[in-house]
Amino acid sequence: MLTSDQIRAARALVRWSAEDLARESGVGLSTVRRIEAADGVPSASAKNLASLQRSLETAGVIFVPENGDGPGVRLRKGQGVEG
Repeated sequence: MLTSDQIRAARALVRWSAEDLARESGVGLSTVRRIEAADGVPSASAKNLASLQRSLETAGVIFVPENGDGPGVRLRKGQGVEG
């Protein structure tokens, strides 16, 4: 299950604003902001969380599941961010 911390970190890795994530995922900006402001696992629809995850993964993010040290994110190998 995605956490709000993972979503915020993933967005930072690809240098997207909340507006960018809303546009790319089709999830409303106020919903993105509410999800990111939550503690832990956000209470949001599975559809919205899946849309956010899919958009960020398409941009090159890999979501790392809980492995004893907590969940995380990283960029796919060779995935550069244009700046």
